[in-house]
Amino acid sequence: MSTAALFSPTRLGAIEVRNRIAMAPLTRSRADMDGVQTPLAVDYYGQRASAGLIITEATNISRQGRGYAYTPGLYTDAHVAAWKPVTDAVHAAGGRIVVQLWHVGRMSHTSLQEEGAAPVAPSAIQAGGHVFTEAGYVPPSMPRALATEEIAGIVDDYRQAARRAKDAGFDGVEVHAANGYLLEQFLRDSTNHRDDRYGGSVENRARLLLEVTAAVAEVWGADRVGLRLSPLSTAIGDTPLDSRTMETHLYVARRLGELGLAYLHVVEGQLHAGNGADDFDVKALRDAFGGAYLANNGYDRQRALDATAGGHADMIAFGKPFIGNPDLVERLRTDTPLFDAPTAGYFGGGAEGYTQFTAPQANVA
Repeated sequence: MSTAALFSPTRLGAIEVRNRIAMAPLTRSRADMDGVQTPLAVDYYGQRASAGLIITEATNISRQGRGYAYTPGLYTDAHVAAWKPVTDAVHAAGGRIVVQLWHVGRMSHTSLQEEGAAPVAPSAIQAGGHVFTEAGYVPPSMPRALATEEIAGIVDDYRQAARRAKDAGFDGVEVHAANGYLLEQFLRDSTNHRDDRYGGSVENRARLLLEVTAAVAEVWGADRVGLRLSPLSTAIGDTPLDSRTMETHLYVARRLGELGLAYLHVVEGQLHAGNGADDFDVKALRDAFGGAYLANNGYDRQRALDATAGGHADMIAFGKPFIGNPDLVERLRTDTPLFDAPTAGYFGGGAEGYTQFTAPQANVA
């Protein structure tokens, strides 16, 4: 079988990419506590610019949207100034980079919120699991339900972050509507018990997701906006599935397709667990969307080759392999063994486990 498809150029809307290997969003917790990236991020992303597309780590649209310590933001001038050298480095190496815009909703803790406020959510339902704070891992705090009149302000926070992304030199943005965070909390009837125009029917539960996407598309043009979904993921926040998972996500995919987005990025199956992708008709979701499709979750070299050659996906997003293999594209091209980066360096810390690795693995950094 020819391996040409995975390593051939394509377009995602208006974004031209030189291969079909995307770097998936990877939270690394190396920004400062104000969400300002350090110069280490310039090296980190620049090292990985051979990816056809880099999707940055999830990036907070506001202080309220933050749920983990040391994660970057894009809501102040300082954030823009810190991101600009990152995009410059990626572009200097011939790469393309979009920023993933993030509001965690209930997946937060009062210590991360301004003046110790409660996190916000569609409904006052506490999340399970843990969030990473300055004091270490703690359970998420009990959220408060957003008032209807507050929601327009959240849409505007996304809009302002999209504008700042332009100022920072990105090639586009990805709306994070997956993995148990705010937009998915609104979408699923398991976490959305509202009785206003943002709750109840699938049309109402999808309203915030679609309003946010439209607002961001007004800034960028829809052909430079992607969106991430995770129909089957329950891992973050122990978030129960929607009661009509397929019906809900087909509706969303159709509406997103009508907007003409650059791509749809889907976490196939369960995150951080057995894949389970066969439990969901991904082809139907792709057909409903009608545009470029990025597949994610547990792909190895052979599965990526098969998926792109066979038309299952236009692009494959790799996550953890990019941590220890900044030259992942070349390693996949030549079928070179991958370095398995130590998990101790995944979150927090400095250069070790981020832009460099202790000998004898130093040659992979």
